[in-house]
Amino acid sequence: MHNIKEIRNNLDLYKSSFKKRFLEIDINEILELDKKNRKLIQEKENLEKEKKDISKSKDKSLFKKSKDISAQIDKISKTQLDVKNKLDQILSTLPNLPLNDVPTGKDENSNLEVSKVGIIPKFNFKVKSHYELGKALDMLDFDLATKTTGSRFVFVKDKLALLERAISNFMLDTHININGYTEISPPLIASANSMYGTGQLPKFENDQFELKLDDKNDRKFLIPTAEVILTNMVKDKIFDKKDLPMRFVASTACFRKEAGSYGKDTKGMMRQHQFYKVELVSIVEPDQCLVELDRMTNCATKILDLLELPYRKIVLCTGDMGFSAEKTFDIEVWLPYENKYREISSCSSCGSFQARRMKARYKNDKKETVFLGSLNGSGLAVGRTLVAILENYQQPDGSIIVPKVLKPYMGNIDKITNN
Repeated sequence: MHNIKEIRNNLDLYKSSFKKRFLEIDINEILELDKKNRKLIQEKENLEKEKKDISKSKDKSLFKKSKDISAQIDKISKTQLDVKNKLDQILSTLPNLPLNDVPTGKDENSNLEVSKVGIIPKFNFKVKSHYELGKALDMLDFDLATKTTGSRFVFVKDKLALLERAISNFMLDTHININGYTEISPPLIASANSMYGTGQLPKFENDQFELKLDDKNDRKFLIPTAEVILTNMVKDKIFDKKDLPMRFVASTACFRKEAGSYGKDTKGMMRQHQFYKVELVSIVEPDQCLVELDRMTNCATKILDLLELPYRKIVLCTGDMGFSAEKTFDIEVWLPYENKYREISSCSSCGSFQARRMKARYKNDKKETVFLGSLNGSGLAVGRTLVAILENYQQPDGSIIVPKVLKPYMGNIDKITNN
């Protein structure tokens, strides 16, 4: 959450930053609430001082006045708390400020391509979609999932289930053994406080799956991404500089309502309510965030290099970035059936934005206690990687060639067939 003092002292910066994000933020309302809050605090402190002076004087004739002052203090305290809560509620919905080198734009049409890697495959037969291929193999069953659970779910069966597991294990092994991440097997449920820390709450509550518990004050959510639970491992803590950087990786199921995606990707596995993802999280010194962002993005693209899948890297514009991000690189993999690149990873630097919300700090070289920097990225989305392999490695007979690096994870089979 942004510090109101910083907003007061850097008003033009905040106004221009929110404008770059194409958000209509009533800064005047924020400043008025802040002014009212500080005024009420001052009034309360003045009354408390007066009451203290009366108590010191031991003048019995002033005891009634002291009682009246106490009543005034209680009334002002209640009003001040209401004002503070309203101010904090608004501040909690304000997104991170984009860095200066982030391109300004309203939506994905203003994102900029940074690089393109790999050769787009050419086929001498009619290309099929991943869901057509999976259905023909009898290894992807969307109809059964609709019957048992609902839309936007899938049963992955037989050799494609093995392929899905192989993808996840290959990604984990690469990030742990080559890229230096520490594997975590985290809870798949997060508290409301943790969801607030990484920025999912309160603004994006409607996109979350909340558990129905007996105690309505104890709010719990299925994680929309392992970013939530991994990043919150450092909340309410103070670390030494020698502890940094910290790099975590986890392969988990993720759960999203996809509330704003009605009508999009209704077929196949591209947009599911439940999906698997290998998540990368880094905790660093704030001035190392951009260096770490490049490193994290390279770790993600390394997976696609090894799988020999064509992809491109883009930098997101201000209007397309996530709530907590100050800069984001998306990696998009080539999907032959759609004849275009689709997102398979999003790597973001959040600066100290999440750390402020989580109260996650460290002692710097000057022994000052300051907020940490946090980053997160997909390394990669497992389901979308499965989609990309099916479509890019498909054969005329509907079989799927197994990428070389995945063969050791699949009993060294060369091809997936329905035989």
